[in-house]
Amino acid sequence: MSEYRTHTCNEIREEDIGKEVKLSGFVASIRDLGGCIFVDLRDHYGITQLTTENQDIIEKIKRIPEESTITVEGKVIKRPLDSINEELDTGKVEIDIAKIEVLNSVKLSLPFEVGKSQEVKEDLRLQYRFLDLRNEAIHKKIVFRSEVLKFIRNKMDSMGFIEVQTPILTSSSPEGARDFLIPSRIHEGEFYALPQAPQQFKQLLMISGFDKYYQIAPCFRDEDPRADRSPGEFYQLDFEMSFATQEEVLEVLKEIATDLFSTLGHAKVSEDSFCKIPYRTSIDMYGTDKPDLRNPLVLTDVSEFFEKSEFNAFKNKTVKCIAVDSKSVTRRFFDEMVIYAKEELKMAGLAWLRKNEDGTVVGPMVKYFSEELLARMFEKTNASNGYGLFFIAGDYDKACKEAGLIRDELGRRLNLIDENVYKLCFIVDFPFYEINDDGNIDFGHNPFSMPQGGLEALNNSNPLDILAYQYDMVCNGYEIASGAVRNHDTEIMTKAFEIAGYSEETVKTKFGALYNAFKFGAPPHAGAAPGIDRIIMLLLGENNIREVIAFPKNSKARDLLMGAPAKVTEKQLEEVHIKIVTKDKNK
Repeated sequence: MSEYRTHTCNEIREEDIGKEVKLSGFVASIRDLGGCIFVDLRDHYGITQLTTENQDIIEKIKRIPEESTITVEGKVIKRPLDSINEELDTGKVEIDIAKIEVLNSVKLSLPFEVGKSQEVKEDLRLQYRFLDLRNEAIHKKIVFRSEVLKFIRNKMDSMGFIEVQTPILTSSSPEGARDFLIPSRIHEGEFYALPQAPQQFKQLLMISGFDKYYQIAPCFRDEDPRADRSPGEFYQLDFEMSFATQEEVLEVLKEIATDLFSTLGHAKVSEDSFCKIPYRTSIDMYGTDKPDLRNPLVLTDVSEFFEKSEFNAFKNKTVKCIAVDSKSVTRRFFDEMVIYAKEELKMAGLAWLRKNEDGTVVGPMVKYFSEELLARMFEKTNASNGYGLFFIAGDYDKACKEAGLIRDELGRRLNLIDENVYKLCFIVDFPFYEINDDGNIDFGHNPFSMPQGGLEALNNSNPLDILAYQYDMVCNGYEIASGAVRNHDTEIMTKAFEIAGYSEETVKTKFGALYNAFKFGAPPHAGAAPGIDRIIMLLLGENNIREVIAFPKNSKARDLLMGAPAKVTEKQLEEVHIKIVTKDKNK
């Protein structure tokens, strides 16, 4: 028998009535009724109600602050009919306290009521996260996270993957985000980097002869926080397969996602999930490469009609249109969308037209169009009587992006989003290269990917026309996995990096392990990496990723519980050969 308990706080049932038991836990609440007292005792597993009419014990309990830890001994008794709590597994019984011992009393005022911690400011919750996690609702999310990880590991094992851990201290690599750098004490002036992903290591594992690898991998990227992205660090299911094609990886992703979302999700997986959408098509139709397919609205290019109209403000621009059934809304709805676009999205404007149910067209721009142009435009957008059209104009990228944001908001305001389904899809055929902020050609996604067309495409095609064997899995508007067929040939690798401005010598220096390993019979290989935190957020129907992480940083990337980041001593800096140079704010 344990020194502290014979049962947990969720084990006691009617069949235990009459037994002498011992429980330990946190004092969740105390209700003093004068002649008797009730205590809700909470542990990791649940709650048991304690009671007594012994005045000595009552007086002792009155002096115990809530959230203190105690041990009690007593007899299991049946609750009176009028006090049965059907919402608790232990709701038909209670413990008649014979002995109580305070293990550790709360010595400070609680910063918030544990049961209502979700109602206080997030920064306060994170500063006292150990208390916030005692809240049953929050506690269950972390337990659920454990269940998800166990499910994933069992699934990967059943599919023939083996788990391998890769290094945390590694070399800096251009993965698309800033590295976290770690100065070396032993090697003056040199730095390790925390891995943005185990990219090179998992490729080296394939070259080492392992057929299917996976790990629940911690990844580190110095990027700005968002509601759906944990700042600094996150976890992903990293996997790789030898002698595999893009289609084979997509099948693995489909099987993992189907089983995971169907088994543990709060909604059902839509039957029309897992379609493949080329990147350019996704941008054209949805304004994003992360489309929420629960929203039936699509973007239509109507630039041609504005070129023939007298509305000069939209001439020589890409004009995207969104058609919505507006029979159930008033003119005010259109005006409010215009205000939203200007004030919330900081757009230059949002134009609109509406076709009444009698077929007449109204709106601020109607006078600039002939009846023929209006008829053809409504026909192209499949907009019948009672429909409204919203127009967004700009250069191609800007028009698509802003139209995508308007599409999302229209879906919310018109209640078009079915919250009870998961709609998953694959975004494929990403551009291999893009123009960066400096106006130079750079990798668009993952520099270690295989270009479609191989070396011939690199030698003979416009770099901006080259597509990559890269793919994302998207669910309800969130990217939940990213992957690629890997480049496994040194000649293709050298040429690909040369186009992006890296010399062969730089490639040898920065990626020496891969460069050399490719010369020793590297097999074709491919893989992907679903994001654990974001998937759990979707499984639970949460909107904030911090809700599903045990000890998250806040929206400003600070760990309020541990006080990180923090300054260190001069001695610590000296040991790693670092000196802090303060910028002159006047320059």
